[in-house]
Parts: sequence; structure tokens; C-alpha cells
Amino acid sequence: MMTLPPRLMQWLPQDPAKQVFVGLIGLLLAGGAAALLLASPLPLLPVIAGLGLLLLLIEWRLLYFLFFLTLPFSREIAVGGSLSLDVPSEPLMILLTGCVGASLLMRRHRLPARELTHPLLLILALTLLWSVVSAFFSVDSTKSIKYLLAKGWYLTPFVLGTLLLLRRPAHIWRVAGLYTAGAIVTVLVVLAKHGSRGFAFEETQWAVHDFYRNHVTYATVLALLLPFALYASRRAGGVARLAWRAALGLMLIGLLLSYTRASVLSLPVAALFYWVMRLRQTRLLLAGALVAALAGAGYFMSQNNYMLYAPDFEKTVFNGENFGKHLEATYKLEDVSGMERVYRWVAAARMAADKPLVGSGPNTFYPEYQRYTVRSFRTYVSDNPEKSTTHNYFLLLMAEQGFPGMLLFITLVGAALITIETLYHRTTPGSEYRAVLLTCGLSFVIIVFHLLLNELVEVDKIGSFFFINLAMLVRIGTWVREEKLEVRSAPEA
Repeated sequence: MMTLPPRLMQWLPQDPAKQVFVGLIGLLLAGGAAALLLASPLPLLPVIAGLGLLLLLIEWRLLYFLFFLTLPFSREIAVGGSLSLDVPSEPLMILLTGCVGASLLMRRHRLPARELTHPLLLILALTLLWSVVSAFFSVDSTKSIKYLLAKGWYLTPFVLGTLLLLRRPAHIWRVAGLYTAGAIVTVLVVLAKHGSRGFAFEETQWAVHDFYRNHVTYATVLALLLPFALYASRRAGGVARLAWRAALGLMLIGLLLSYTRASVLSLPVAALFYWVMRLRQTRLLLAGALVAALAGAGYFMSQNNYMLYAPDFEKTVFNGENFGKHLEATYKLEDVSGMERVYRWVAAARMAADKPLVGSGPNTFYPEYQRYTVRSFRTYVSDNPEKSTTHNYFLLLMAEQGFPGMLLFITLVGAALITIETLYHRTTPGSEYRAVLLTCGLSFVIIVFHLLLNELVEVDKIGSFFFINLAMLVRIGTWVREEKLEVRSAPEA
């Protein structure tokens, strides 16, 4: 029997669980390299399936943490036809879904009934249920079924799995630390590539392409991680504090050099929500946003006033070499990306008007929307070779799942924001619970703001934290309730 050299043995972990973890990383790296070289996930799938079964029998929590370490390096790979897979993230998500389901069925872990019946989880379940209803009336059943399957392996690991595993504040910092560590590696590579071309605005997409689908995904990941780095650096000490501060600085630099308007603007929006929450005015903010949205929709739809804002095809341009001119074109309604969004938004509104109850079906906006476009809003990129959708998640739900689908999601977001405010005023200032709440709450706000201009809930690098933040709001409520009970039951001095 072959034995390893003593010098090599001393570097290997002695704990069996850690040995499994090291072996898992080695096998995944080998399979991932083969998958990238062959441009196919097939070499990776058998490895992940075997390891997933092993972890199911030993300790699948390691798989959960491994997911976040590898998530920044996940790449979209075409499997065949119109099907694509994010590797290694989606295979890991499928394995985690099986692990969570098996753990619950075998009763190795249990979730408190109070958490399972939390309003946020009930609303989330209703959104999923309505997706199923909408899928029955879909114009393309195959696409809608794919959407429902993907929804299952997002919700199960990131909502139920998070509630099963992240039982203490230290656990969420560990998840954030793993994801941030991987993200920082990608930032360093992106900055090095981008710097080789003088950090030019038009080279941003090229610089991020190795790890991210586009510069919007890259910037959104950095933005949503900033609250974690900020509050973790305040809670940590020694070397850990220095590491978190360095990560915070690097992510800020990466965000600014991504030249992504929505991501930069999301930071002051999160700061504004912080002060609104402190003043207990979240309900007023939500009511104002709803009134403004209804008034705007009424104005644009009345007598077809939206036609007054149709762009000039010849003047609608992309200022790829000058970010200042890019911003100027935005507020002058001459920026091609902004006006292309309007082109899709008008089509989404017309789709919803045609099928207001169930929509066209989940995951069917493209190419269905092309029948509903208004030629006056067309730009020179409207051919849409990348097959993107509305660039507004709320309108996407309205077009694909009707008004009930959109209203359920709006209710979910509103309930989450109110929950953040309620928990903020129930937590002790300076406590670990408040730090976790502010971190997850502000990260959630940043993601929601991005949804106004992009559809990112189904993007692995972002959607995972959208659902984790929701699950953590449920868990923080449990922590606060237990803390109050301990205080009440404590004997008087």
C-alpha cells in the first residue's frame, strides 16, 4: 500500500472532516479544469454527484460553505441547444437541494414552526405557487418548467439551507468571508487586466469577462458585499480587521472603476434607507413610492403620453470612450442602454395589458416581447442578440406572470423592508444581532435597487444573497425573541 512522504503528511489535516474538505476542493478543481478545457460541464457532474452523496452521509455543511468560496469563479457554459449551466455553482446548488431535502426527511435537522410560518416565508411560498399557476398557461411550457426547477434549487439551499445551518452570527460572517475572499481574487485580476488598458470605460466589459457575464453583475456583487465588509471590519479585531478593511477598499475601487451607474447610486440609496429606518418612516417611504409609481403609470398610459418620450434613433448613442458623456446622454434621454430599457418596458406593459392575470408564463419574455414592441422606441441595439429581457425585474414579473405575480413580489419586498425596520428597533445598539441585521438589510436594499434596472434574482452570484438575506431576517427575529425571553426569565439580583 502506497504511503505519502512524512513531509507531505504533516501538511495534511488530521481531522477526518477537514480531510474530506481538502479532497473535495482537489476533486472539484480537477473536474472544473477539465470542464473549462472541454467547454462542457459533463466531466464535472459525476465528480460532484459522487462527492455530494459522500457529503450527504458525512457533513453536507462543508458543501454549503464550499459553494460560496467557488461562487465568484462560476462560469456559464452552454450544455446544448438553448440550455446553459453555471459551473460549478448550479451543480452544487442541485446537490445542496438534495442534501437539504434528505436532511429534513431523515429529521437530522428541524426548523422551528414559528420560522416556517413567518410572513416572509409565506409570501415567498405564494410567489412560487403563483409561478406554478402561471406556468400552466405558458406560451412555452418547456421554458417555464426550467424556470420552476431552477427556482427550486435557489429557494431550497438559500432559504431552508440557510435556516438549517446559519444558527449563530458567526456563521453568516463565515459565509460572507468566503464569498468576499473569492470576490477579491476576481477584483485583483479584473483591475490588473483593466489597468493594462488604462482603465478605459470601453474596456470594462472585456476586463470582467473571465468571471462575470457583464460589468453589471460584477459591480452588483461588489455593492452587495460592501455592507458585509463594512460591519465585519467593525466587529473583527487584529489581522481579521485589517483583512476586512483591505477588502472593503479594494471592492470600492473595483466598483468605481466598473463605471456602473446603478451600482454606484445604490450606495447612497442604502444610506438613505438607513436613516429612513432609524426614523421609523419605512411605511411612509413605501406608500410614497407606490403613489409615485401609480401616478407615473397613469400619466404615461393616459392618451398614450409615453409616445412623447420616444427617442430620436439618430441621436441615441453609446459613448463608450467617455464616461462623462455617457452620464450626460443618460439625463438627455440619448443614451442607448437607457432608451433600450424604455423600449423593453413599453413592450412589457403591452404584454401585461394583453394577459393581465397570468402573463405569458415564467421565462418566456424573450422572444415573446418582440410582438409587443413599439417601433418609435427602437434603438440600433434592439435586435437583442444576447437575448436579454426587460432590465426591470418588477416589469418582467408583470409581463411573464401577470399583475398577481408582480404584486406578490412587491409585497415580499415591502414586508422585508418593514421587517428590517421593526427588528432594528428591537435589537440592542452595538450588539452582534444589530450588526448582522444592518449588514443583511442594507445588502438586501442594494440588490432590490438594482432590480429596478436589471433582472438579477436568477443570477447565481446575486440571487443567492437575495434569498440568504431574506432567510437571515427570519433567523434574526428568532434571535431577538430568544434574547428577550432570556432577559425576562433571568433572576433579579
